[in-house]
Amino acid sequence: MSNIIAIVGRPNVGKSTLFNRLVQRREAIVDSVSGVTRDRHYGKSEWNGKEFSVIDTGGYVVGSDDIFEGEIRKQVQLAIDEADIIVFVVDVEQGITPMDDAVAKILRQVKKPLFMAVNKVDNAMRDADAVEFYNLGLGDYYTISSINGSGTGELLDAVVEAIPEPDQEEEESELPRFAIVGRPNAGKSSFINALIGEDRNIVTNIAGTTRDSIDTKYNRFGFEFNLVDTAGIRKKSKVKEDLEFYSVMRAVRAIEHCDVAVLVIDATRDFEGQDEKIFWLAEKNRKGVVILVNKWDLVEKQTNTMRDFEAQIRKKIAPFTDVPIVFTSVLTKQRIFKAIETAVEVFENRKRRIQTSKLNETMLEIIQHNPPPATKGKYIKIKYCMQLPTHTPQFAFFANLPQYIRDPYRRYIENQLREHYNYTGVPISIYFRQK
Repeated sequence: MSNIIAIVGRPNVGKSTLFNRLVQRREAIVDSVSGVTRDRHYGKSEWNGKEFSVIDTGGYVVGSDDIFEGEIRKQVQLAIDEADIIVFVVDVEQGITPMDDAVAKILRQVKKPLFMAVNKVDNAMRDADAVEFYNLGLGDYYTISSINGSGTGELLDAVVEAIPEPDQEEEESELPRFAIVGRPNAGKSSFINALIGEDRNIVTNIAGTTRDSIDTKYNRFGFEFNLVDTAGIRKKSKVKEDLEFYSVMRAVRAIEHCDVAVLVIDATRDFEGQDEKIFWLAEKNRKGVVILVNKWDLVEKQTNTMRDFEAQIRKKIAPFTDVPIVFTSVLTKQRIFKAIETAVEVFENRKRRIQTSKLNETMLEIIQHNPPPATKGKYIKIKYCMQLPTHTPQFAFFANLPQYIRDPYRRYIENQLREHYNYTGVPISIYFRQK
C-alpha cells in the first residue's frame, strides 16, 4: 500500500521541480490533478522497492489578502493534515525568510515524519550556507539540487525508511476492496448506510492503515467484500478547507487501496470536472470502475433522459468508454444491489486470465484480417501474443517492427479484446514488443 508524501514550502523554492524528479524517476504513473488553484499535482513514485504517492502543493504565503493565495494556504494545511510524511523544501539562495519561519512554526506542531530539504545546493560553498537552516528548529536537513538530482537519493533513502512495512494480515486478505468515491454530498455515505444499515451484525469496523478510511466488511446475499468508506470521517464543522481538493485527497488514498472504485455522482449536478478527475485517477491506477448515478429519483424524466445522460458521461470519459453506469436512488433503494452486483462483476473481470493458446487463436485471426497499416513501405507482422502475469489485464503483442504501430491500431486491438473477452469496467494495457 502506498503512503502519501506532501511537498510543502513557500513559493519558488523548487517544490515542483523536486516533484517532477520524484515521479519521473521510474516512469511511474503521473497525473496532474488540476483543481481550483494552481501548482497542485499528484503522482506515484517508487524507491528501494517501496511505492508512495507524492502531492505537490502550491506555495505557502502568509500575510496576503489575495483570495487565491488564501486558498493555497488552506490546501497546504490540508496536505499537511492528510499526508503521512512531509518534505519541507527551503531555498539556500534566499536563506531563511519570514515565510519559511511561518511554515516551520506550523510544522513544529505536526507529529509526523518530517524531512527538511535545502534546495539549490549545487556546490560546496552553498553546502556550507545551508547550516543556517538549523535555526528553524526542525533538526537535521538534507541538501539537494532538484535540477540535477544531487542529494535526492539520500533524501529518498531517509523518506522510505519512514514508510511502515505493510500489514501482513492485510496483504493476505483476498476479499475484494470496493472504494466508494466521489464529490462531497453525492450520496456516498447514504449508499453505504443503505447497504449495511438493515442488519448491523454483519458489520465489523476494522481500522485501516490510513486514519481517514474505515473498512466495512459486507457479507450478504452471497457477496463478501470490504467497503472502503471515504465519506463522513471528518465533521462538517471542521471542514473549512477547499472541499474540491479535499475530495481528491480522499480519492487518492481510497483508490490506491482498492480493487474497484465505485464513483458516485449526483444526477442533479451532471458529470462535472471533479467527477472526471476522480475517474481518471482510478484509470491511471489501473483500477476497476463503476459509475453510480445517484439521486435519479430527483431528475425530471422524458423518454430518452437516461440514454442521453449515459451518452453524455461516455463522451466525457472517452476513449475508456467500456464502463458500467448504474442509475440509482439511495433514498428509495432503487438498484443499489444492482450496483454491488456490477462492482463484483468488474472485480471478476479485472482478475480474468486468458489461456495463451486461445488468445492467439482469436487475436491472430483478427490481426490477419486487419493488419497494422504499412509505414514507410514496411509491412508490420504480429506473430504472437500473450497475457502478462500481472494483477491487472496487460497484454504483449510481438511484432517485427513494433515501433511503427500507432495509437489508433492499439485502440483497435483493445476494442477487439473487449469485444471477445469481458473486460467491462477495467483498464487494459497493451504493449507491442520486438518478436
